[in-house]
Amino acid sequence: MARWLVDSDVLIDIALTREPHVGSSRRLVDRLQQERQGLLIAWHTASNTFYNVRRQASPEIARAFITSLLEYVEVAPTATAELRYALTLPMTDFEDAMQVAAARACDADYIVTRNERDYSQSPIPFLTPANALAELSR
Repeated sequence: MARWLVDSDVLIDIALTREPHVGSSRRLVDRLQQERQGLLIAWHTASNTFYNVRRQASPEIARAFITSLLEYVEVAPTATAELRYALTLPMTDFEDAMQVAAARACDADYIVTRNERDYSQSPIPFLTPANALAELSR
């Protein structure tokens, strides 16, 4: 069974029903949840998602979304060592490097993101939600 670390952009797409991305993002998360696949998030993904959903919708919607999410995701265990590792990665966006460090800490097989450009230097394979769905169908 593969382990999938989901980036905040995918979760924000779901929470805010952002078109055209919500469809594949929702299908992927639903499928991973139903099949009890390893669905993971980084600690800071919760705050990034909350902040963006609160800003664009409301604090109540953000809180409800995160509460629901925590019923079926695992938060990657991270500490100082992972933050140091993130600093060594050749990635331009430090938040994305932190995602990679979290994925490494929990032995994720893939990072699911729409942000393909910023993950081009990731040592952990990344997939878009649509590509992740295709991978699951193999």
